[in-house]
Amino acid sequence: MTSTASSTDTRQGQTSHDQRPPWQQRLRRFGHSARAGSDVRARLVPPYAAPSPRLWQVLGVGPVLAERLGRWSDWGGPLLVTLVAGVMRFWNLGSPKAVIFDETYYAKDAWALVHRGFEVDWAKNANDLILAKNGQVPIPTDAAYVVHPPVGKYVIGLGELMFGFDPFGWRFMTALLGTLSVLMLCRIGRRLFRSTFLGCLAGALMAVDGLHFVMSRTALLDGVLMFFVLAAFGALLVDRDRARERLAAALPTGEDGGARPDAAVAEGARLGWRPWRWTAGLLLGLALGTKWNGLYFLAVFGLMAVAWDVAGRRVAGAGRPYVAVLKRDLGLAFLSTVPVAIVTYLVSWTGWILSSTDGSGGYFRNWAATDGRGGGWTWLFPDWLRSLWHYEHEVYEFHVGLSSPHTYMSNPWSWIVDGRPVSYFYESPSPGADGCPADAGEKCAREVLAIGTPLLWWVAGFAVLYVLWRWLLRRDWRAGAIVCAVAAGYLPWFLYQERTIFFFYAVVFLPFLCLAVAMLLGAIVGPPGSSDTRRVAGATGAGVLVLLIAWNFIYFWPLYTGTAIPIDQWRSRMWLDTWV
Repeated sequence: MTSTASSTDTRQGQTSHDQRPPWQQRLRRFGHSARAGSDVRARLVPPYAAPSPRLWQVLGVGPVLAERLGRWSDWGGPLLVTLVAGVMRFWNLGSPKAVIFDETYYAKDAWALVHRGFEVDWAKNANDLILAKNGQVPIPTDAAYVVHPPVGKYVIGLGELMFGFDPFGWRFMTALLGTLSVLMLCRIGRRLFRSTFLGCLAGALMAVDGLHFVMSRTALLDGVLMFFVLAAFGALLVDRDRARERLAAALPTGEDGGARPDAAVAEGARLGWRPWRWTAGLLLGLALGTKWNGLYFLAVFGLMAVAWDVAGRRVAGAGRPYVAVLKRDLGLAFLSTVPVAIVTYLVSWTGWILSSTDGSGGYFRNWAATDGRGGGWTWLFPDWLRSLWHYEHEVYEFHVGLSSPHTYMSNPWSWIVDGRPVSYFYESPSPGADGCPADAGEKCAREVLAIGTPLLWWVAGFAVLYVLWRWLLRRDWRAGAIVCAVAAGYLPWFLYQERTIFFFYAVVFLPFLCLAVAMLLGAIVGPPGSSDTRRVAGATGAGVLVLLIAWNFIYFWPLYTGTAIPIDQWRSRMWLDTWV
């Protein structure tokens, strides 16, 4: 058994419980954990867990090869998981050869954006013409009113430029970003838990999630948003480690060579420009430029990063860590995130800004020169900015007032239990046609259903409760980071419960649910110092659960890929009445 899963225990390097004063042992039940007396450097930048030598002995691997395998696994494990995820996502990507669900908006908007710089008003029969003529259709000239920023559509359009204006072309980039997001999650989980095993486990769980799989194979914006949000989280995580490494390097060392807390260093150290934090600001701007709910991640991640700075300086010995962060970190932290994100968002509108103002450019591009003329303060702002502000105001009014009923709309309370998935595509081919077996007896069902792997999401519900407990009562910063990310993607939708919203919006916080499940499974395997019997029992239970989740994904595979199956087999997969 390896020791990798043990990194979910926050007490590594601390005094054993039976050597603590009795009052500390009693308080531990309520979340108390005494400060460690070991090397502060190890507390600021904990080492990565390594496989137990017993594992290599059982496998018959020599020490030299074991050392190489351990080193290669840092990237080899994530790349292997990513390879499997990529093969699944790119397999038969152009099927169904149809414009499914909201691809009717974003595939065409993307094509117009990369050619004209703004969205246009397509004819009602445009979808049929595009499919019939392999995308060789003229692009209209009249601007269209759209309610989402352009970044995600530019991303989709890049795939169309490379591979054509057809289903494969407009799905290529979402499949690529979906595959890369699995790689990122493996590496993020490894850094977060200090365990390659748990990182790869989190990535593997997302690789076999049905919602992530379907969103990776569909030209919608939410998968693009998820990619930028996850990348921003990863950038902030790297920044956290780099900043703590600088703090640790600046601390004095004791006679034993270990770093010791020092208030002067902890409160006065300057941590530099921190390029990974600027990268996070850029990525959050791209998220905001994909869909507006990226704004919540900008706010929550910014506060989370500042909280990490406070904790780092406190561990380093700062007596007044909040004051130290206010003096040394907060200014650059703000500049590297909020202004960078806003500038990135504005730059994403360049095509619209540069379009004509004579009425033939982007929608509302000429508003400042026509309906928006006059006013005492208009001279302070350029016309393009005033027109864009008016456009954004109109879009905001649309979003908050959107309450048109839809067959597949759902309340966010139901999301965490897969309550109401969204059918992107459905056909009923006859036996012998479109993949329906000739001996099916009756019609088949061919569906693309945006539904999370049920067992994974149901386990994730318990995992969220677990990380909440770890954060609130065990003060585990990793659990707190997961909770913050899930909250930023999930809780805002409860403010708009009367609005027309859909389950697939949840894909943006899905990676963090997978991190929560990985953390829960690590706890099931057992903490450091557990007996062999405890470890074997825990690993068996966790392994069975992972295999069941993988089986569940395979079982629902036809519903994720639009594979024709007999109607009885389709009905057997409708576990809840709300899935129909």
